[in-house]
Amino acid sequence: MVKVLIDKENASLQRIDERCIDCGKCLETCKNNNNLLSDDCINCGQCILTCPMGALVPKYNYKEVLANINDEESIVTISISPAVRVAIGDEFGYEKGEFLESKLVGVLKKIGFDYVFDTTFGADLTIMEEATELIERIKHNKNLPMFTSCCPSWVLYLEKYNPEYLNNLSSCKSPIGMQGAVIKNYFAKIKNLNPKDIITVSLAPCVSKKNEIKNDLNNDYVITTSELSMLIREKGIDFKNVEEKEFDTILGKGSGAGVIFGTSGGVMEAALRTSYYLLNEKEAPKNFYNLESVRGNIPIKEALVDLGVTKIKVAVIYGISNVKKIFNSLKNYHFIEVMTCPNGCVGGAGQPLIPVSKQLSYIEARSKSLYQNDNVAKIKNSYENEDIKKIYQDLLDKPLSHEAEKLLHLEHKDKSSSIKILEK
Repeated sequence: MVKVLIDKENASLQRIDERCIDCGKCLETCKNNNNLLSDDCINCGQCILTCPMGALVPKYNYKEVLANINDEESIVTISISPAVRVAIGDEFGYEKGEFLESKLVGVLKKIGFDYVFDTTFGADLTIMEEATELIERIKHNKNLPMFTSCCPSWVLYLEKYNPEYLNNLSSCKSPIGMQGAVIKNYFAKIKNLNPKDIITVSLAPCVSKKNEIKNDLNNDYVITTSELSMLIREKGIDFKNVEEKEFDTILGKGSGAGVIFGTSGGVMEAALRTSYYLLNEKEAPKNFYNLESVRGNIPIKEALVDLGVTKIKVAVIYGISNVKKIFNSLKNYHFIEVMTCPNGCVGGAGQPLIPVSKQLSYIEARSKSLYQNDNVAKIKNSYENEDIKKIYQDLLDKPLSHEAEKLLHLEHKDKSSSIKILEK
């Protein structure tokens, strides 16, 4: 076997056979990142970014999305993930890492989306649930360490290859999962809309999200940053000259904590800020807003964090092969963030194609831009977001309530029996 084997039913990526030269670069990438050699892939798509011939590409859904936009009966929403706004400029001549949030909203409005939302709302909601879940586990010393569940390839990896650790995985849906649930069960009600008429689209840096939503009734499509650039060009839109606009309300902007979800360590830092507040009923110290110990383009980062009433050992890891290195020492940790892609979502396989030799500098620029946005954000904590307060008041009551469990959490499944050896 000289190349990654891709099932035709793979929801995330595909191979254009006539372009493939059997160079083996995709297999090398998979081995280095995930140590998966012959079993089904976990949909991370990192091989897309290292294929020298462009033979590997995302599964495209943007034409289906455009068809729904052109259908007058459909109400089409799109939610923008944090890492997209610092990467889309790579396609249109901007400086690497430039923060283009308002420009991107304007472009999506011009394309014809009825509502443009910020997925950092879903990130803030995730933090409220996840931080509360972490505190409950620590209080009862149960199912520790807790793993984050935002990265669908990481979740799929555990479900298939290490299901014995599923109890350690947070039960929280990803921000996209929570965002879709809120749109169809809360936003629809407020706007007096039929949820069946609403099409939910997520704009993500990640191809694995396409696989994540396959059986999610609240999420209809995922398109990637690179797909959006194709759609913009096909529509003949001059990106640089489009008027800047703001997100639609009700599911408006999230906090700075939600924005840094897009980079490795961001979920950890956001969760620790809120965990400190929930445990001590006061804002976290200043050092929680620049936790250097969990930042940076280092595959395994560790820290001992003082949460006031207790201290916890945390780890931030990207790359499945790196997670395996700590499996024998899990008892040393309380909380572990895992992302599959280099430096988190900023290095996702749905991001614009960059020469391999330059990828690291672009990824680091994207991360820096997200942290800079957090630095100047008026609201830096998920619990301070007024829209988050409102949804708990109107619908959810409190984190981990019965309604929150029903809408925002899920049960992870043992999928080890589904592993199959693929044929060429």
